[in-house]
Amino acid sequence: MTDRKLNLSLLASLALCTAGAQAASPGQKTKKGTPEKPNVVIILADDLGFGDIACNGSFNTISTPNVDRLAAQGVRFANAHATAATSTPARYSILTGEYAWRQPGTGIAPGDAAMIVTPQHRTLPEMMQRAGYATAAVGKWHLGLGDKAGQQDWNGAVTPGLKDIGFDYSYIMAATADRVPCVYIENGKVVGLDLENHPEDSIRVSYSEPFPGEPTGRKNPELLKMKASHGHDMAIVNGIGRIGYMTGGGDALWVDENIADTITDRAVRFIERSVAAQQAAKETGTEKPFFLYFCTNDIHVPRSPHERFVGKSGMGPRGDAILQFDWSVGRVLDALDSLGIADNTLVILSSDNGPVVDDGYQDRAVELLGDHKPWGKFRGGKYSIFEAGTRVPAIARWPKRIPAGKVSDAAASQVDWFASLAALTGQALSEGEAPDSRDQLDVWLGKDRKKGRAHIVENAGTLSITVDDWKYIAPSGGAAKDRNVNIELGNSKEPQLYNLVEDMGERNNLAARYPEKVAELSALLEQVRETADRQ
Repeated sequence: MTDRKLNLSLLASLALCTAGAQAASPGQKTKKGTPEKPNVVIILADDLGFGDIACNGSFNTISTPNVDRLAAQGVRFANAHATAATSTPARYSILTGEYAWRQPGTGIAPGDAAMIVTPQHRTLPEMMQRAGYATAAVGKWHLGLGDKAGQQDWNGAVTPGLKDIGFDYSYIMAATADRVPCVYIENGKVVGLDLENHPEDSIRVSYSEPFPGEPTGRKNPELLKMKASHGHDMAIVNGIGRIGYMTGGGDALWVDENIADTITDRAVRFIERSVAAQQAAKETGTEKPFFLYFCTNDIHVPRSPHERFVGKSGMGPRGDAILQFDWSVGRVLDALDSLGIADNTLVILSSDNGPVVDDGYQDRAVELLGDHKPWGKFRGGKYSIFEAGTRVPAIARWPKRIPAGKVSDAAASQVDWFASLAALTGQALSEGEAPDSRDQLDVWLGKDRKKGRAHIVENAGTLSITVDDWKYIAPSGGAAKDRNVNIELGNSKEPQLYNLVEDMGERNNLAARYPEKVAELSALLEQVRETADRQ
């Protein structure tokens, strides 16, 4: 792939209107005493398992050269965790620095959910704005829009929106690919919707009743190019059944095979505009670093990779979608290189939760998996309190500060990105801001590669807490297994205790043998429940 060519002088003139004064708050100090604020890019995959990247031990089953390149140039984490085993709560924690289980209504969001991260929250992008950054969110969102569920104006301005929680620019999928509405929203407005010339394209969305005359996956399976294995049989968009009903949209409806191209292109464009703005503002000393929250749809269902990747993995659409995700990573890395800013850009790559193979569509993912183990050596997966639910791929690269080619065993959590980036950029957190986020900058910069966080808290129907080698799972009355996705959820009415060094697969429950350890960790978890984890 050739690098995109950038005419900086032309883009600089276009970007002058967005270049603003940089905040005066001091950041990390260099030896000369001047603020040090790198550009920051978070690349968040969707449902990418610990074993879904080659450099985590899967060289024989999957090819991820761009992710591997990132790891070779930075630090790869062996013990990094999302806070939850599903998308919405994990993303909530990243953007608020708060465990999602503290707040009601933070479960998996329908496509017409009201904003879950609201203008009343103090958010990660707002903190980065405070530090003088230009901010953007591109790709999957899945945290709700507007202030009332089911009452968004999809044909006008969807408000409140991302600009109200700290993002200067946004180009997002309204929710996620298997849920309606299947449209992109740029800065609060649906992209490509031309109601002046095509009033019949007016968008309506319902999560309760189908629209008269509109086919559904349940009643019209002959119209499907990808059939459901469970659920996903409501509205049909691009020959794929979705969750929820919609009508209208016309040319605004996305083409699933082009999603990765579309959102990756917007992410790269934001980087290019930001660099052009920095160039334009240099003479006045007002250049801004940028913060990009780039969330891919890969490898979430429905998996419809571009034809460039179809058949290339040997594992069907799921494996091909991993190759597509790796391509997206490469596009971003190539842009940073071609613009000459890679050395002073912190890139953090991770996933919102663990893997799932069959998540609702007949894409032969189970049949074609072969020797590939998306969960690595761990038990469970997406939806599960066992390790594979939240132990996720994680890599950090910043050539200027992070040692290359290192592996970190330090306990790390995505909830700490908020406080760690605040420490990096010199921002003091106010009372109640990012209440569960701890300054773990040394962990994420690869200085502490042994210890890390004192404890890891995970959420998937019940809670668990891990300290050193020991993991305690609180008793719960939920199902032991989700038979639709064939994943063990980890629920049990009895307390569970595992030694993750001796029993990485969480097969030998030691609770009865070590009641004092159960009591100790149960008490610590209860303390976390009752007080902010940053305290």
